[in-house]
Amino acid sequence: MNDVPSNLLATADDLRMEGLEADLRRAAEALRDEQREDGHWVFELEADATIPAEYILLRQHLGEPDDPELERRIGNYLRRIQGEHGGWPLFHGGAFDISASVKAYFCLKMIGDDPNAPHMARARAAILAHGGAARANVFTRILLAMFGELSWRRVPTIPVEMVLLPRWFPVHISKMSYWARTVLVPLLVLQALRVRARNPRGVRIQELFTAKRPRARPSRTHQKRAWALLFNGIDGGLKVAEPLWPRPLRQRAIERCVSFVTERLNGEDGLGAIYPAMANAVMMYDALGYAPDHPDRAIARRSIEKLLVIREDEAYCQPCVSPVWDTALVAHALMEVGGEEASVTRGLDWLKPLQELEVKGDWAELRPHVRPGGWAFQYRNPHYPDLDDTAVVVMAMDRARHEMGLGEQYDEAIARGAEWTTGLQSGNGGWGAFDADNIHHYLNNIPFADHGALLDPPTADVSARCVSMLAQLGETPENPRMRAAIDYLEREQEADGSWFGRWGVNYIYGTWSALCALNAAGFDATRPSIRQAADWLIGIQNPDGGWGEDCESYKLDYRGYEPAPSTASQTAWALLGLMAAGEVDHPAVARGIEYLRRTQDETGLWQQDAYTGGGFPRVFYLRYHGYPKFFPVWAMARYRNLRRGNATRTVHGM
Repeated sequence: MNDVPSNLLATADDLRMEGLEADLRRAAEALRDEQREDGHWVFELEADATIPAEYILLRQHLGEPDDPELERRIGNYLRRIQGEHGGWPLFHGGAFDISASVKAYFCLKMIGDDPNAPHMARARAAILAHGGAARANVFTRILLAMFGELSWRRVPTIPVEMVLLPRWFPVHISKMSYWARTVLVPLLVLQALRVRARNPRGVRIQELFTAKRPRARPSRTHQKRAWALLFNGIDGGLKVAEPLWPRPLRQRAIERCVSFVTERLNGEDGLGAIYPAMANAVMMYDALGYAPDHPDRAIARRSIEKLLVIREDEAYCQPCVSPVWDTALVAHALMEVGGEEASVTRGLDWLKPLQELEVKGDWAELRPHVRPGGWAFQYRNPHYPDLDDTAVVVMAMDRARHEMGLGEQYDEAIARGAEWTTGLQSGNGGWGAFDADNIHHYLNNIPFADHGALLDPPTADVSARCVSMLAQLGETPENPRMRAAIDYLEREQEADGSWFGRWGVNYIYGTWSALCALNAAGFDATRPSIRQAADWLIGIQNPDGGWGEDCESYKLDYRGYEPAPSTASQTAWALLGLMAAGEVDHPAVARGIEYLRRTQDETGLWQQDAYTGGGFPRVFYLRYHGYPKFFPVWAMARYRNLRRGNATRTVHGM
């Protein structure tokens, strides 16, 4: 190579960059084609078998008219995603999950699948081999109790009267995360009333239960033994005492729950704008005798229909939708590409009026003096804006006003978003997704919290995004709140140099987020935390030039990175992280860019079956259909810009 004339090397590099430019233009055009008429982007958000199955079972719970064509399509979807192990996983190619499998089997039997059909027999055998339906998680057992398949005594008791407790009480809904709050409050009513599903078809699944009550299998758990023993003892006492509760008190508690739900009903976007809460709200209204055409029940029911994705031969129900997140991230990607001012402006103009400037949501319980100013993840969710979306939107608007000459039209939105974000910084310097100081970790030991996701504590990825935003807006590490945030981030770094990714899979996502923040704050690769993180990313690159990591990395006995097939979105995160660390000229970056170019398809975008979004670690994962569309474009454009500008670091927050 040393004998090749320098002018020939330069020519080869020019040709590569020209090819990259053509690839970028194809990708940008494809992204423009995905933009909706009103300016926003929204891509499918897919979870596992659980929610499509629950949707069918909800219709039977309510005794709604049959929809054979929709049932056929959902059935096709569920059969397609059944795993080779016979059951259903939580993510593409994942291990058997008993709760998802029980619900999928119940759904398929409900719509008419023969229990003796091969796919049903395999599923039933797998479920029984794992201890039967009684070993499913709490939410599944509640569903089974409502259908009469399981005694309510097999479900943890949370008296509805808990909503009347003072805020200082150790177990209080305000101490839980927003998603736990919105799911639990209507569920308390269902449990108090011992609601029974109508189930007009009379379908039962007793064949999924073993003859003997299953013993608890020893396994790793998030729960602490002493706390778990205490709360299990309390649960036993509550089961004895609950029938003795005064009726007037119970009625007052139910009314408080209804008031909570109705205040936050959120129109056709639904309670909390997430399926489990929305479905529980509909069932609560039904249990209390609200007619199907009652305005509250009717709009709650309509909100669920908006989550359906219906194709020619398949259908499924999304857990929620992600238009604000998708639109803001596409705007970032297209600004990196350049020459896309019209599309970006339309997207940002769509985002601007969605900023919540009036409603003081649940977050205000701990921060009553902070003015609203955040954006939600979904179309509307005024009680529950989140810090991650807000930071990403603010950074997009700030970049646009400087690069695209947009004047002052976004100044007030940016200022209010930043004000709300700084107001929700937690005491340890970090940020959670929806609340400040949501750190009552003992609550994850109550029997109801077998999912281990009852809380919304500060996390490295959300905190990094907030640091990136503040740094892009001009705050420096000398500012006390920035110093606290950076200290938090560096305390959270793992021994191998990576960071945990709460909302994206996993350490690749967290490490990208943290490196962007530290770069935005003005640090470079001479800082040990950055150097170690960059070395970690370089060290886990796959032989094909890409990066990959699957959802098993969330296991409790995680001992370090385990190789996984490359994906477009994770490759993009790794590249963006390395470029934030000043490594644009490292051979690993060039190999990663070539991987993305090689895997770009005829549409100009990328395909990806892997789930690289985090819902609740070990319990619920997400396949963001937009991630392989816009993150690779972003990474490729960043690479082109740095190389052409002969720069080693980006000047943007992300």
